[in-house]
Amino acid sequence: MAYHHGDLRRTLLDAAAASIAESGTAKLSLRALAKTAGVSNAAPTHHFGDKTGLLTALAAEGFDLLAESVTPSSEQGLVDMGVAYVRFALDHPSHFAVMFEPALLRDGDPELTAAQARAGEALAAGVAGALPDGDDESSRYAAWSIVHGFATLVLSGAISVADPIAQARRVASRLVAREGGRA
Repeated sequence: MAYHHGDLRRTLLDAAAASIAESGTAKLSLRALAKTAGVSNAAPTHHFGDKTGLLTALAAEGFDLLAESVTPSSEQGLVDMGVAYVRFALDHPSHFAVMFEPALLRDGDPELTAAQARAGEALAAGVAGALPDGDDESSRYAAWSIVHGFATLVLSGAISVADPIAQARRVASRLVAREGGRA
């Protein structure tokens, strides 16, 4: 059944994201992914080693996508960055589901560690540039907690809003209004 496949790694990551979106991480199966991709059962193992390796690669990709999404521009304020964070979570729910679940990931993986650092630096830079005390760790945690919590509540179905992006803008605006930062 094994044959040349254009970009099997990409195909498997996409199939994993689709599977997680449909059934969650617990039901993710390398064997099922191989079947979906039309390759041998051993092919995913060749690329990722095991399920943990696959989830780690998906999380690393997610952190890179998050870093790209929230990297501040000169005209982007904290609210825009918060909205970008929520939009990332809604656009990439499977990545988001694994990124913040350390028990699912390979601890110390260099690709994951580097991607986490890139995302963390982008988030920290945005908060530092937007709030008067943005270099303060508590301010960074507060800003992150608000948008991460909102995204998590929307994705889990705990809250339902007609327009989650518009609501994310209003939620993120609360932090800026209280802190006197740049909207």
